[in-house]
Amino acid sequence: MKGKKIATVVGLGVSGEGAALLLSRKGWQVRVTDAADSQEIKERARILKQKAGRIKIETGGHTKDFVKGSSLVITSPGVKDNSLPITWAKEQKIPVIDEIELGYRFCPGRIVAVTGTNGKSTTTTLIGEILKAARLKPIVCGNIGVSFCEKVLEADKDTIFVLEVSSFQLQRTDKFRPYVALFLNITQNHLDRHADFREYLEAKLDIFRNQKATDWAILNAGDPYLKKLRNIRSRVLYFGGGRKLPDAYAGTPDAVMLKGVHNLQNALAAILTGVIFKVRPAVIEKTLRAFNGLEHRFEFVADIEGVRFINDSKATTVDAAMAAIRSVNGPVVLIAGGRDKGSDFTVLRAMIEEKVKALILIGEAKQKMETQLMGTTSIYAAKDLNSAASYALKLASEGDTVLLSPMCASFDMFRNFEERGCVFKQAVKGLRKKQAKRELCRIR
Repeated sequence: MKGKKIATVVGLGVSGEGAALLLSRKGWQVRVTDAADSQEIKERARILKQKAGRIKIETGGHTKDFVKGSSLVITSPGVKDNSLPITWAKEQKIPVIDEIELGYRFCPGRIVAVTGTNGKSTTTTLIGEILKAARLKPIVCGNIGVSFCEKVLEADKDTIFVLEVSSFQLQRTDKFRPYVALFLNITQNHLDRHADFREYLEAKLDIFRNQKATDWAILNAGDPYLKKLRNIRSRVLYFGGGRKLPDAYAGTPDAVMLKGVHNLQNALAAILTGVIFKVRPAVIEKTLRAFNGLEHRFEFVADIEGVRFINDSKATTVDAAMAAIRSVNGPVVLIAGGRDKGSDFTVLRAMIEEKVKALILIGEAKQKMETQLMGTTSIYAAKDLNSAASYALKLASEGDTVLLSPMCASFDMFRNFEERGCVFKQAVKGLRKKQAKRELCRIR
């Protein structure tokens, strides 16, 4: 961070905006480049100019001059390695780092970093709630949708940053060192971006790379990969695994409001973090009893004619969907599909045969999913989520659960998983209105 202070920020999303603002406030010459030219990007550019007028911004494409002469290039998680700015930076031997690496270099407080294939957002948020209840000074940010860099500007030495971090972010770190690093689980994911599972795992393991003996690592004892890790320099605590060997295990789930077996594991990881920061058990328990979880994560939507509808739009992996199905009591009508992330859906065959009475497929991946799951249950195709929800109610019986757990990314049909979940909830709301009208007709 010494020497010539010229930086290029690639991407004008939440991360890019925060990185640009932090660098500008620290006296750097900042350039921001984004290939998109949408109204949202233009508005972000306008707001950023208001906050820091010296920043140069280009949208609608990248030019080499924006990278040329830079001493540092900062990326967002969505920027791929083959993008033009990254290619130009490599040609000119300019260091490329992620926004969380940049934030770390200016960070005045301690960091709790949470990674894993599933459960990151829920665990990150719950840790923040536990620390807040203990009257500490947490800031929840990172890949959860809040810029780490921008929040650094508000922090002091007593701040505890609770960061959700992805494999894409960790892959572009150098000195990043969390005081507490949590690795929740690891299953096949993002094979559309990573060369193979090994590369994906190695990227996740970078969360421990710079830790020292005075730091902490929290690992899932029930995960076949994580329980075997040995070369971690920090102090290690384990959760889960279904036995008393770990430092935190599930004796009874009654104190946890979160629904689902997978969320119980997330709660255990959060409990251990609270213990590290010396939060009193009574405070932790009170927080767990009050925390209902996040929207679009195994979220109860409605009960229609005895059929429960659950929105699990955030389940973009096979493993996340398996955890959701496992958490449902009784038969499931499963709605799945979207943009494939290089997943192997055949691992679901036994579970679908056992618990799923009907499978409704949507999106780009439906042909592949049908091929890999054929013969397990009745399979249907729907043109959109509204049709899928309507079909599901017709196929379900009293006591069944209609579960949206897509196993795929949302970008073929929606802007993000949040929009997908909202569309599903709106569709269910429409079905509930129709039911109310039918009941009114019966009364009359």
